[in-house]
Amino acid sequence: MAVKILSVDDELDLELLLTQFFRRKIRKGEYEFHFAHNGLEALTMLLKEKDFDIILSDINMPEMDGLSLLTKINEMQNPALKCIMVSAYGDMGNIRQAMNNGAFDFATKPIDLDDLSLTIEKAIEQINYIKVMQHEHDQLESIKSDLAVAREIQQAILPRIFPPFPENSHQLDIAALMNAAKDVGGDFYDFFRIDKERIGFVIADVSGKGVSAAIFMAVCRTLIRATGIKGVKPSDCISYSNRLLVEESVKCMFVTAFYGIYNIVTGEVTCTNAGHNPPYLVKADGTVCKLPLRNNIAAGIFEDFQFAEDSFLLEHGDTLLLYTDGVTEAINSQFVEYGEERLEALLRKNPKADCQQMIDTVKADVDAFAGDEEQSDDITLFAIKRL
Repeated sequence: MAVKILSVDDELDLELLLTQFFRRKIRKGEYEFHFAHNGLEALTMLLKEKDFDIILSDINMPEMDGLSLLTKINEMQNPALKCIMVSAYGDMGNIRQAMNNGAFDFATKPIDLDDLSLTIEKAIEQINYIKVMQHEHDQLESIKSDLAVAREIQQAILPRIFPPFPENSHQLDIAALMNAAKDVGGDFYDFFRIDKERIGFVIADVSGKGVSAAIFMAVCRTLIRATGIKGVKPSDCISYSNRLLVEESVKCMFVTAFYGIYNIVTGEVTCTNAGHNPPYLVKADGTVCKLPLRNNIAAGIFEDFQFAEDSFLLEHGDTLLLYTDGVTEAINSQFVEYGEERLEALLRKNPKADCQQMIDTVKADVDAFAGDEEQSDDITLFAIKRL
């Protein structure tokens, strides 16, 4: 597109001079000149047509001088609009004031048109740079808006109503939290009813961060939920999900996951741990232990891996706490990790806390430990208690 230049000068012969000197660029469509004869006329044109690139303005004009026009142009707050001020050679006071007020450059009369041509080219370089920056800024704002929507969608697909099973509120307590380190995260938790006696639950941590991890997270959650809700064994659920993830794997992404089935009546938990942090069992008497589970690799790595299964019993008053490594690997200003020992000590202090209190306490303690350090990884917590 042609560079649109507005010449503002009460000397009519300047119009002929400019059109004659820049005739080749005008014919090629590189420059497009418009003319006004005082600041007021120029301001009217600027308000009507907002796509001017360069203002070439005399300082001394009737009705509205160039300095007043420059003030009005500054009020438009258009950084891509450049003003080149023109005045007599000896009028350095006004020229200096114009430069201090934001003019891009100046020329003196009689105008050296070769020098003016170089000044215009220099202004065009600045204008093009600013327009590129403005375009990139608009793109970033659009991405930021999209990420905000994505964050809302991601949070919406996670269960958020607690207690989730009112009809069993006298038998079990459940609470969960997912706090992404970026706009969207790769952690997730989920739980769902399989039948009257069994509840499926899962916590997982996808490799990587950001948008790619969030998309992979949604795929993993859907696979595990759609398979687990059929009531298959945890080992079969993870094995089936693993095969599909390997088949559709992009950039070798994988997920660590703990999937369990809790029997509300008996308190029995059958589970498969696919490379995830072993959960903590907080006993009613205050004893805290990390569950000794068989080792499995993360899901999404080897298609034919046979995942092992474990089982244990939740006694009345026992709480099972699951977490992602964003909890234990949170660091403070001295680059010290929060660690498992701090987590275990905290859990021993209040074994009779309900699930929401336990999660809130852990999250608050991690935040206090990290202080002003930026959260480096997603933090997800899930607790289930037999009442």
